[in-house]
Formats: sequence, structure tokens, C-alpha cells
Amino acid sequence: MTDSHTLLSQYARTGSESVFRELVSRYIDLVYSTAFRLVDGDAESAQDVAQTVFVALADQARTLPEDVMLGGWLHLRTRFAAGKLMRTERRRQLRERQAAEMNAIEDHTESNLAQVAPVLDDAIGLLEAEDRTAIMLRFFERKDFRGVGEALGSSEDAARKRVDRALEKLHVLLKHRGATLSTAALGTALATEAVTAAPAGLAGSVAGAALVSTAAGTGTTLTIAKLMATTKLKLGLTTLVIAGAATTLVIQHQSQTKLREVDESFRQQIAQLKADNESLSNRAAQAKGMRAPRLPAPPMHVTPQANASPTEDSQSTSLYARLNGKSLKLTAEQVESYLKANGRNPASLLAAFRTTGDPALLEEAMQKYPNDPQVDFEAVFKKDTSLEERRQWLDAFKRSAPDNALANYCSAFAYFKAGQTDQAVQDLIVADGKVEFQDYLPYRIQEDQEAYLSAGYSLADAEAFAVCQQPLLPQPGELRQFVHDIGDLAKSYQQAGDANSAQAALQIIADLGQRYANGSPGEFLVSQNVGVDIERFALGVMDPNTPYGGSGQTVQDQLNKLDRQLAGQKELGQQTTPLTQTMSDQDWISFDDRLKAFGEQEACRWLIRKYGQR
Repeated sequence: MTDSHTLLSQYARTGSESVFRELVSRYIDLVYSTAFRLVDGDAESAQDVAQTVFVALADQARTLPEDVMLGGWLHLRTRFAAGKLMRTERRRQLRERQAAEMNAIEDHTESNLAQVAPVLDDAIGLLEAEDRTAIMLRFFERKDFRGVGEALGSSEDAARKRVDRALEKLHVLLKHRGATLSTAALGTALATEAVTAAPAGLAGSVAGAALVSTAAGTGTTLTIAKLMATTKLKLGLTTLVIAGAATTLVIQHQSQTKLREVDESFRQQIAQLKADNESLSNRAAQAKGMRAPRLPAPPMHVTPQANASPTEDSQSTSLYARLNGKSLKLTAEQVESYLKANGRNPASLLAAFRTTGDPALLEEAMQKYPNDPQVDFEAVFKKDTSLEERRQWLDAFKRSAPDNALANYCSAFAYFKAGQTDQAVQDLIVADGKVEFQDYLPYRIQEDQEAYLSAGYSLADAEAFAVCQQPLLPQPGELRQFVHDIGDLAKSYQQAGDANSAQAALQIIADLGQRYANGSPGEFLVSQNVGVDIERFALGVMDPNTPYGGSGQTVQDQLNKLDRQLAGQKELGQQTTPLTQTMSDQDWISFDDRLKAFGEQEACRWLIRKYGQR
């Protein structure tokens, strides 16, 4: 049987429909099962996520590295797509209930996987790349140890040991989140329950939609993917366009082997698909209230903002009174022992840099791993860096993390500082069109925690230290300057008589604020508050009586909602601060696990429920 690397390479070269269908057939169960867990067993949403993921594969196959582990790539894309789909209040409420029940998880029967399903895939995502690959190959791609060894370029025995070590690390991560099942039980559960059969016919419909969208051109593919990922149209309006056209096109396509052999009727349907999707895209943009600012941008006067105070840029330290003046920094000897045990890879070098503050460790990571996205991200914010060097690392960050909108936002901010407004606007437009927004915070916390544990700290202290030393990147002061730069851009458009572009610039600010305020699991309250402030800034410039969003509310309605949200978060912090000083080590571990899994807001609510009654 042809291996997946060969199939992917063949599809990237030829665009063969039959090859792509074979890839979808091999991985549809992996993607669907992962999505099904992440969307709380909603089969319809899981199918939507699967279609989004394979559309992305069809579009990006030609740009993937030759040595890509396709199962791992698809798992990561599925997590991002499902996370975006489930970022709603219903999901938050469900996670809060799950958090309250996590300590009750027991190791009983074959239902183990169902018990840890809400946190399983996030825990897998926290593994280092080599361990994550071993887990994916063995349990998700269902290879035997010989197959795992061949994929990893090692022997069967070495593969077995790699999988066992990776499984143990995954067990530790899940244990920190309250799961009590043993390593053996986890392995059994993954082997028997990690991958389930996707609904009959899903592979065919997904492959057809992806192939049709790719045939229609890159622009159409991106439009379809963005609509599916951001508008939550569950097999509705988007499917009427995609699936309806796909059915006709696939029937025609069955008797042909290459896209260039299709007849005039097929080309006419492609043209119609493009037109339909352009119409959908326009309507979606109008519903969102967003048009791209025009280029070239008018000259703008930048208004410098006062630098944020140190306390303003610090993390929510009031929650972590347990530190009692202890130093967060490891010694050179402690971190050298950690590096010796873990190897000098990107993750360990960055953790060593953050936990010691030694810039030489960051320099080493930058020199050895210039194409790693987390290394590039840290390099962008390195102190005492020239504008030219920062631009090089920003461009590297955009290349290494092409789906991450934060790379383009950071690049736009640097362009504003350099007075290159048109380049900044181009990056803003690109950033606003991307789904993923990743500051790698969960990875940073987990890796730093391992460094502290290696240095001999208790689990409670290691978790506390890893959380407390994490800054919000970019820092709040930089974000506020960035927001004011975009606000000045909006003023320039308005003065030039271009109200549409001015409104588009303000909408970009509002969208950025929502990304921070409604961020991924593991977000801090300070990040959410900054996000609310950013959105309030944008709305404060708009006409308060104009419609905002698709629910019939006005700009003023949204401002009122944000004010209530800020007041609630402030009250939450005030209630939580005195409680942290009475927490036991075990409760701190539970608090921190909830923070990393569900965000600081949910962790605070749990703490208030437990301690507030005393």
C-alpha cells in the first residue's frame, strides 16, 4: 500500500482527484473522531469541522514540508477548527460544569476515554513534537510498532519505547487535569476508542467539496474555509453552494482523471461556483460590517501614547500570593541539569531562557532553530533588538506560522512604528482574514513548569511559578499603542473623505479586541480585560446608534455589554484575591489546571465556589 507521504507528494504535484480521495479516506476517521470529541458529540458540527480541515489540506498540500507528519498536521488543524466553532457561551458553560466534575473522574471501565475526552486533545497538543508524533502514529493512525518505527526512521523496539514514554507524559498531563486512570488504562482506551468510524459517505462528500473549492481557485478555497470557520453555517447556506455544486461536479468527474480534461459544462459550473461564493463572501462581509481599507492609505499623523506602567504590563499577580517573595528565576546549574535531561531543543531552550532570564539561551535557540514558530515569536520581543533585526524575525514568524493571525498583527505594528503605513494595512487585512490566533501561552506555561519541576520544586510551586512569570505578549502598553495607530489611520481615512475605509479600520480594532477577550483556553483575566478595552476603543469612535453585529443590537448596546463584562471581571478579581492566600497546595494545583484548561475566569469561579462558602 502506498504510504501517505507518497500520496501527499503525488497530489501536490498532479492535483489528482483519486489520490486526494484516498488521503481523505485514510484520515477521515481520525479527523472526525477528534472533532467529535471537541464539539461535545455533536455529529453535525464534527462533520463541518472535518470538511473545513480537508478543504485546508486541499488548499495547502503544495506548501506543506516534505517531511510533514500528516496525521499530526490534521489533528492540529482539527483542534483549531473545532476550537473556533465551539468558542461560544454554551461551550464555556459546559466546560465550567466539566471542571467542577474533573476531580471525580475514576478509573473504572472502557468509558475512560469518554471521561477525559474534554481535555484529551488539548493535552496531546501540549506534548513535544516527537512525543505527539508517536501518539498520533500509534493510536490515531493505528500503526503497529514496526510501522511507527518506519515512520520515525527507527527500529520497532525503539518505536515501542518512544510510544511508552510519550504515553507516560500524556498520562502526567491528564493527571494534572484531574484524571486518575492509569497509564495502562489510558493506552487501552486510546487503542480501542481514540478513532471511531466517520458517518457513511462523509469521506466522499468532504473530498468532493474540497476538490471543487480547490478547482475554483485559491480565492474560492479561502472564502469557503473562512465562511465555514467563522460564520458557523452548519451545512446551511455554504453547503447549498459547495455541496450542491460538488454533487454535479463529482458526477461529471467520475469519468475523468485530470482537471484539464473537463468539458465546457464543468468550466461553466466552476464559474458559477466562483460567482456564488463571491456573493456569499460579500454578504458575509456586509453582515460583519467589514470592508478592507483601501490602498494606498492617506498620510497619517501618529499620536504617541504614554508607556504603560510596570504594574499595568504585569500578569495578574494578585491571584498568586502563595509566592511570598520567592524568586521566579532558576540558577544556571539548575537549568543546565534540565537541558541535559531534555535535550537542547526549541522548547527546552526557550523554557530555560524564560526561567533564568539568560539571553544567551534565547540566542542559542534563535541560531539553531530559526524556523520554529515559538522561537520566532520570542525573538520578535527580544530586548535591545534593532528595527532591521526585528523585521527579519517578524518575516520569519510569518513564514513559520502562516495560519497565525498574530504574526501579521505584530508585523503591522512594526510597520506602523517604521512609518510604513501601506505595508501595515496589508498585514492588517491578512490578519483579519485568518482564523487562528495563537500566542503559545499554554505551551509556554507547560514547558516552564517542567523546568521548575526538574529543578526540584514541588508541583504546586512549579505550576504557580510557571503561570506567574508569563507576560502578555505583546504587552498591554504595546497593544494600546498599536490600537491608537489604527485609530489614527481611521481618522486619516475619514479626513480624506473615505468613510468606508475608516469604518473598516475601526472594525479591525474591534475584531482584534474580540480575539483577546474571547481567546482560547488558558487565557488570563488581564488578556480578556485588554481585549475588552480594545473593542471599547473602536466602538467609542463609532456612531452609537448604528447597528452592530447580526442580532439587531447597536454600537451603544455592545458598549453597555462590555462595561458590564469589565465590572464583572473586576468583581471576580476582588473576590478571588483574598481566597488565594488560604489555598492548600492541592487546591492550587486544581486551580492552575483549570486556569490552563479553561482560563483564569473559570478557575476563579471554581475557587469562589469552593472557598467562598467558608
